[in-house]
Amino acid sequence: MPSNRPITPSTLSIKDLPWQIHWNKDKCTLCGSCTAVCPVNAIELGVFRKRTVETALGIEGSASSVFKVYHGIRQRTDAAYACVGCAMCTQVCPNDAIMPYRSDEAPKLPYHINQGGQPRRRGGRRNVPGGILDQIKFLRISMLTDPALDAGRHEFEVRTLLGRVLPPEESLKHFNENGWVPPVREIYPLIIGSMSFGALSPPMWEGLQMGVAYLNEELKMPVRMCTGEGGCPPRLLRSRFLQYVILQIASGYFGWDEIIHAIPEMKVDPCAIEIKYGQGAKPGDGGLLMWNKVNQLIAAIRGVPVGVSLPSPPTHQTQYSIEESVAKMIQSMSMAWGFRVPVYPKISATSTALAVLNNLTRNGFAAGLAIDGEDGGTGAAYDVSMNSMGHPIASNIRDCYLNLAALGKQNEIPLFAGGGAGKTGNLAANAAALIMLGASGVQIGKYIMQAAAGCLGSETDRCNICNVGLCPKGITSQDPRLYRRLNPEDVAQRVVDVYLSFDTELKKIIAPLGRSTSLPIGMSDALGINDFNAAERLKIQYVI
Repeated sequence: MPSNRPITPSTLSIKDLPWQIHWNKDKCTLCGSCTAVCPVNAIELGVFRKRTVETALGIEGSASSVFKVYHGIRQRTDAAYACVGCAMCTQVCPNDAIMPYRSDEAPKLPYHINQGGQPRRRGGRRNVPGGILDQIKFLRISMLTDPALDAGRHEFEVRTLLGRVLPPEESLKHFNENGWVPPVREIYPLIIGSMSFGALSPPMWEGLQMGVAYLNEELKMPVRMCTGEGGCPPRLLRSRFLQYVILQIASGYFGWDEIIHAIPEMKVDPCAIEIKYGQGAKPGDGGLLMWNKVNQLIAAIRGVPVGVSLPSPPTHQTQYSIEESVAKMIQSMSMAWGFRVPVYPKISATSTALAVLNNLTRNGFAAGLAIDGEDGGTGAAYDVSMNSMGHPIASNIRDCYLNLAALGKQNEIPLFAGGGAGKTGNLAANAAALIMLGASGVQIGKYIMQAAAGCLGSETDRCNICNVGLCPKGITSQDPRLYRRLNPEDVAQRVVDVYLSFDTELKKIIAPLGRSTSLPIGMSDALGINDFNAAERLKIQYVI
């Protein structure tokens, strides 16, 4: 290392970084595309002074040292500018002269990123490959009841219910006592989970909404999308497309002044109201929109100053128990829309989920329960939270469903599972497994970002800088220079493609069960796994 570079305890070499950039001098034309597109400024134009030995022509010529100066690409080794492996430089290079490669040894970066006393926050999910969902197999094939093994030849609708489904006698009693019946929505079982307007870029959010609208109005698939905390654009609140949206209110109440003021002008009711108490990526923490993303538009919608970080409290500050939540938040939100809109809470998957569910069963207002498992989330979370806290969604949703079954309410309160579905690309199989374990529907977030917009993040810690607004694809950035790379119409097209593909695969799984007229919720006798302990825990067949 040159003497003009001071060596400190946190000084790193390129070898110490998790991603190393290989640059070919002979191919490079110094066009500057790679340095311009790099979201973290990991590479820069460098001036190099190189000593070469040249000999004069002829027998009597003498050798001499010549110093030449040339320009090239140099990788920065400061931890703040470490390459994230997004390979955007490779995508824009006209000559294939540059490529990031993963280090062949354990990176030293984790020991140096806490400079300034701040632990690391990042986007993406925890880096644990695979999981129980990918090990589950579907064993039952109905041979005697016209199973329609080829789902392509057998047309049937895939639907689920969002809302409190009371038996006829209880429904009549509820109406006589309260003057209204709990509202129920028939929706598609795959829901685009809560990703806020602020966390996602404007083109990404618009593309998702366009895709959802097309699926509903042209293909008659009742797909729904949840807003996440932070409200939504005022024009959406006053349009007919609001019926395809689940509005989320979270502990920060960001954006809800705009929503409440828009109620008298709403042309249609929203699909539902989701009250977020926790999220799977960081259970026990509130959400966090870092200051990098809080531009004038986001600040105006959320009613905050520009350029400040927006941490949500870990819990709603006006409520201290699920009983109080039902009594205050769920009832007040139901009243705001004249008891026409389902209202339900969303919680992190934890060992206390059963306590929350038991409280909901004793009240006629809650329209369901959404549970977010440990593998969920793309927001700004501390590594220690993402890697060391939480509960797997499979066992948590199974416990809740079996608890409802013991109470005789398994067909009354729908459960929605999130966190880890499609983590390795097996979305339809993972979703079907969760449904047969007891979920009425499945929420996805990261999968739709990867499939519909080309998110580069991975479980091996590639990219995963969603939190700081430097997304190289413009998916989670509020910087116009980045999000202009994303075409909302392309996103909408890919959303439609994803849902059509998922629909075909899901039908391929559930058609052979002989239950092609309804969703096989809780049909665990169709499941098996070759892990004895997992089979005992989930109460499914052990096969080997």
